[in-house]
Amino acid sequence: MSFADKHIVDTYSSLFEGLSSSSKLELIENLSKSLTMEESAKETKFYKSFGALGSEKAAEEIIADIKMNRKFRSKRIEF
Repeated sequence: MSFADKHIVDTYSSLFEGLSSSSKLELIENLSKSLTMEESAKETKFYKSFGALGSEKAAEEIIADIKMNRKFRSKRIEF
């Protein structure tokens, strides 16, 4: 295991400490399933995630809507 992999595992392990026992068991189950999933099934799931936004609008319209509805506020921070 590389140093980066070890660091990632340690980081996730510290996140799991706050989970309940049942949540941890479900996490173990999901990790086990992901290990047994065939590579082609993983790839299919990955590609199915593209275009998941179900909208009849064109991308340009969605972008314009998002930009139009953004709200910014100025907040002065004093030190």
